[in-house]
Amino acid sequence: MGDVSTESSPSESEVEPPERERALPKRRVWVVFAVAALLWAIDLITKNLVVANLEGKEPRPILGGLIYLQVIRNPGAAFSMATGMTWVLALVAIGVVIAIVWISRRLRSVGWAIGLGLVLAGALGNLTDRFFREPGPLRGHVVDFISAFAPNGQGFAIFNIADSAICVGGALIVLLSLLGKDYDGTSTRGKKKETA
Repeated sequence: MGDVSTESSPSESEVEPPERERALPKRRVWVVFAVAALLWAIDLITKNLVVANLEGKEPRPILGGLIYLQVIRNPGAAFSMATGMTWVLALVAIGVVIAIVWISRRLRSVGWAIGLGLVLAGALGNLTDRFFREPGPLRGHVVDFISAFAPNGQGFAIFNIADSAICVGGALIVLLSLLGKDYDGTSTRGKKKETA
């Protein structure tokens, strides 16, 4: 008779589970909405304060003239693009909000949750202006009030907190993508190495 192996086969607990069965990070939906709510509130408060205190007044320099505060009503997008297309921009913002809410259910990355929360806050902040400010729903002008380096947007475009949130959130999402970090908490770099 042949030799019978006395080595026991590995138990189920010792076998490494396939990649998709491994424990995934917790869902991060709450991070998206916490970041979005905080930045949306800051955007609304700052816009209301500058409208109440600075509308119709000369630009006010702060930080030694690094920043000028002044109220500009913007009917277009960033850098005054798409002026006169306010209703289209409002519909695009609604689409962005819906997309972020839909994808947030599958988020497991804190970085992605923060990035999408910032973009969501920015979209909601400017969308609020487009709905509730003059001249009317879907045509409202966005309140911009931060002019960097010089008044009247001469040094850089005039923007607001919502615009800043969109830019920072978008940059964070691009950075995470370049680093191979997926929104579901996995890393594409690890996947590429395993398949190579």
